[in-house]
Amino acid sequence: SLSPLFCIASHRSQQQRRHTEMARIIITLSTPLFVLLFSLLSHQTMSQPEHMFTFCNPSNNFTQTSPYETNRDNLLSSLRNSSSLGTYSNDTIGLSPDTVYGMFLCRGDINATSCSDCVLTATTEIVTNCTLNKRAVIYYEECMVRYSNVSFFSELEVRPSIVLYLDRPVPNPKRFNQTLSDKLNQLIVNVSSSSLIPYFLEDQERVTQAEGSYDLESMVQCSPDLDQFNCTVCLTVAFLRASTCCGLPSFAQIFTPKCLLRYTVSGLPSSPLSPTSPPPLSSPSPPPLSLPPVSAPPPFLTETPPSPPLLFTRPPNPSGSSSFSVIKGNEIFGRLVVTMTALVFALVNL
Repeated sequence: SLSPLFCIASHRSQQQRRHTEMARIIITLSTPLFVLLFSLLSHQTMSQPEHMFTFCNPSNNFTQTSPYETNRDNLLSSLRNSSSLGTYSNDTIGLSPDTVYGMFLCRGDINATSCSDCVLTATTEIVTNCTLNKRAVIYYEECMVRYSNVSFFSELEVRPSIVLYLDRPVPNPKRFNQTLSDKLNQLIVNVSSSSLIPYFLEDQERVTQAEGSYDLESMVQCSPDLDQFNCTVCLTVAFLRASTCCGLPSFAQIFTPKCLLRYTVSGLPSSPLSPTSPPPLSSPSPPPLSLPPVSAPPPFLTETPPSPPLLFTRPPNPSGSSSFSVIKGNEIFGRLVVTMTALVFALVNL
């Protein structure tokens, strides 16, 4: 069954975007046993991969100097060596019960150097963050890396996932939702037949309307080990997750273990939200995306979805710190305090 949603709404440093825009991160965990490790660097350079989150599973660990550790390290080294050859690779190292499975997936719109740099950084950080954990996933804006003691190849997985989004007002939100939904639906249907980069499509469009024009850039991507149907399902779930949690903001990137969906709006009229403005109470719901007909849809699509979580944001205080709430459904579980110049991580009353 679907596990509860754990959500964080936050202000986040974005050096590629205007500092006045509000950034939020939504995290969906596959199990309460996952440990969340958050790194926020306020002075990253443009060339550095931007770490989003690391998910470690502490329920299944190994000991230092064990065969599993050796196999894990060899696997990550193999992924690093493959990262200059393409945007995706997987590998398997070792014999049972110490077999390790791993993969990386880079965004299809970045160059080979950026992909290789991201995988190099990710394979290093995942060991630092999840030193003795047999399963882990690390997300960067440019790539993701994972390893596990259980094979996940060709399997559809939508958790743990992460949503990064920026909220700026768009002219005629209802029409924007329709335009965005139509565009992403088209890309999702066609992505599995793309040939230049397997399971990757992007599009750029100038949207013109009476209320104001803007540029819409959108991108969808699946791990090539998925079949066509599961690729479509994964991307559809990713888009519905963004629309449920965030009301289709002007920028969103949704990363799951097997697919990635990203879109951004630029060239908007110059009326950004004030950093101290509260988020809108509601946004128009997008039209539903359609899935190809099947005789037996995946179980998670037939279950009743959880209620959208409450999102709270607070403006940063003069000292440069921001305080956020960690929400499960409609219950506040604790408080996360992040200092922008150095990481301060505190969860209370969990």
